[in-house]
Amino acid sequence: MPLPPPSVAREPLHTRTITVQSFAREDGLWDLEASLLDVKSYDFPIRNGQTHKAGDPVHLMHLRVTIDSSFAIVDAVAVYDAAPYQDNCSSISDAYRKLVGLNLLKQFRQGVKERFGRSAGCTHMSELALVLPTAAVQTMAGRRRSSGESEIYRTDKQPFHLDGCHALRLSGPVVEEFYPVWYRPKVTDGVE
Repeated sequence: MPLPPPSVAREPLHTRTITVQSFAREDGLWDLEASLLDVKSYDFPIRNGQTHKAGDPVHLMHLRVTIDSSFAIVDAVAVYDAAPYQDNCSSISDAYRKLVGLNLLKQFRQGVKERFGRSAGCTHMSELALVLPTAAVQTMAGRRRSSGESEIYRTDKQPFHLDGCHALRLSGPVVEEFYPVWYRPKVTDGVE
């Protein structure tokens, strides 16, 4: 369902597109490749009297991480195709190798902030990194289903995604229907 139409006329200014693709590798690892593209809907002046044309990338950057089955990052590479300050922006790309050793499911966002906060990183590349955990979960969900490792039927360990969002709250109807062993009715005033 699309958003409702706006109630007033408006002019487009900026479009950000983030894409993530995941790949199963022959060596048993997985690659997640994320890209961020920013374009403006208008021309604007840049240094040396030049003009940045509407629709040309302001930012175009890519980040690939390789993960193992525990969601640990074993390799990382960052590249820039377009950045407003060219080499001054892209010179930070090698620093993103410091993603290696982080786990996408264990304090990942905090680790990105600690390693790449403020001038230690690139705002846009770090933002791109932050979309990786949920993309990795979607990637591995398909792997688990196809290999018979579905967490729906496990009773020894609560699936990590339960109680991680509104729809998957332990007291909600989705958990009651699809994960009944983990369902916990909401307690109100001591009454279930």
